[in-house]
Formats: sequence, structure tokens, C-alpha cells
Amino acid sequence: LYARLRLRTASLPAAQGHVRDRRAGYRQSLSVLEHARRVTPGLVTKSSIMLGVGETEAEVRQSMRDLLAAGVEIFTLGQYLQPSKRHMKVDRMLTPDEYDFWQKEGMAMGFKYVASGPLVRSSYRAAEFFLAAFAKERAGEVARAASVAAAKTSASAAQSA
Repeated sequence: LYARLRLRTASLPAAQGHVRDRRAGYRQSLSVLEHARRVTPGLVTKSSIMLGVGETEAEVRQSMRDLLAAGVEIFTLGQYLQPSKRHMKVDRMLTPDEYDFWQKEGMAMGFKYVASGPLVRSSYRAAEFFLAAFAKERAGEVARAASVAAAKTSASAAQSA
């Protein structure tokens, strides 16, 4: 079974009210991700944040730790781009080296896959290909665990007889 949950945290806590709908808060997004993993352990979870809204390195790292703690395995980072003059302005454009840094940092922290770049979005296609392979691998792990459990049950039944 291939199942996934993609939820955008979109921005760091400090920028939430400026970038996202106020009704979809950072902590609420983390709670949804945690709950989904708890009720469906094999679910592949993915989240993303936008950079260039005035965040600090410490805030990005903390958000990455929060997402890992919530069970997120796939993580994307992209550049915030002002959709219209009515929306919040871009604080700064990150350099390609900064995106490379965050990709390596995310992998070192323990994410299974990290896509990081100025045009990366939560629906970034490279991650979709990885998700399909990852879900297939996860399904194999679940099937192997079920097979081992069945073998143990059979062995116990045979010893009891």
C-alpha cells in the first residue's frame, strides 16, 4: 500500500501569521504530522518550509528538529517568492551554496530525503520519485516483519502441540 501525507509547515513559527493563513498554525501542522504517523505507522510523511522571510539559522535548525520529532522523513526547502504586491515582501534571496548547505544539514540530521533549492516546492517532482521507491521499500519491510511474526506464531503452535 502506498500512502503518504504531504503537509506544508510553509514557514517558521515567527513568520506564520505573515505567510500562511492564521488558522493553519505551525504547532497544529506538527500535531497533524505526529498524529498521522501514530495512527498509520507505515505512512510516509513529507513537509516543507520556505526560506527568505527573515529566518535565522537557529530557527531553521529548530524547525528541522521539530519535523524530525514529528516523524517527517521527506523534507523540502524553497525560496519564498512574493505572489503579489499585497503579500509579504521577500526578505532576501538565498544563494545556491546556502541551499546546498541545508540539503546536507537535513540529511545529516536524519531525514530520508531532502530537496533544497530556490525553485523547490512542497510538490517538487524529484521527491515524488523518491517517495514511490521509499514506499515500496517500506511495504517490503512491513511484509518481512509480518512473515517473521507468522513464522514465530507457527513455531510456538508446533511446540505447544
